[in-house]
Amino acid sequence: MKRLIIIAALLCALGSSAKNGEPATVIITAGQSNTDGRVLNTQLPDYIQKNKYTYCQWCYGSAGKIQTNGFETFSPRMVHPKRPGRWAYDAVTYYWLEQALQKEFYVIKWSLGGTAIDTRCSSTSGKYWSANPKWLAANHSTLTGGKSLLLSFTEEISLCIDKELSKLPQGYEIKAFLWHQGESDRHQGAAYYENLKAVVAYVRNFLVEKTGEKKYKKLPFICGTVARSNKQYNKEVEEALCRLAKEDKNFYVIDMSEGKLQRDQLHFTAESAEYLGIQMYNRLVDLGVAGKKAKKTKIDFQRK
Repeated sequence: MKRLIIIAALLCALGSSAKNGEPATVIITAGQSNTDGRVLNTQLPDYIQKNKYTYCQWCYGSAGKIQTNGFETFSPRMVHPKRPGRWAYDAVTYYWLEQALQKEFYVIKWSLGGTAIDTRCSSTSGKYWSANPKWLAANHSTLTGGKSLLLSFTEEISLCIDKELSKLPQGYEIKAFLWHQGESDRHQGAAYYENLKAVVAYVRNFLVEKTGEKKYKKLPFICGTVARSNKQYNKEVEEALCRLAKEDKNFYVIDMSEGKLQRDQLHFTAESAEYLGIQMYNRLVDLGVAGKKAKKTKIDFQRK
């Protein structure tokens, strides 16, 4: 009898341990070209080229379809027929997150260059991030041939949850939303505050409804500003980000006003993309996403 009691206690403890195990970390990422990736992979930081990626599993969508076969080990690329091997700031964020967590985590990303939130602005192939209820009701996702990037993003998240994340024995938790966008909304800069606020609210509300978890109402949102030397810079877009950060304690802005750009005067150089990626990682450290023992990574932006 005593042996049976001991065995039952062990089984109960094991079950409790599995149930209370740390859920897998999930990061969601979206935006336009500086999120999609415009720096050649040959310019990845040396430490990434030497060590590669081991733990980061990503599902990447762009334009009209999901570009990966479900979740795959992360390898930076973007949609381009001749030069797909390019990276963005998030490649650096995921690398340092790997070093801190030392276990698998998941990324769900949807990005496309030249895309706006405001439907009054020019946007690649007529695709938009708009969260306007009337516009969304009249449109459908780019996954099904429509114009809505926001619906594509949330449909991708839903598919990832249903097909894989919900089946993880340890469970999962979406920890942060990374974003860089705004250049294409420059002609409606005055509306960017309301437009982006609506996008963030839409994604947060979607996650609450999808998972039943009210905590996603406060999902941390981390973004970078547009460099002021960017030929598509708009002061009102930058001010909108700062205003949202003041009003929403879970909205974080990384100052990229002095970021260096490639010759096209649009896209971050390798050094500036690295800087933004590290600053996003450092914010994840502050938020406890990288683990209790994680330390911030330093980079000298002055030399950039």
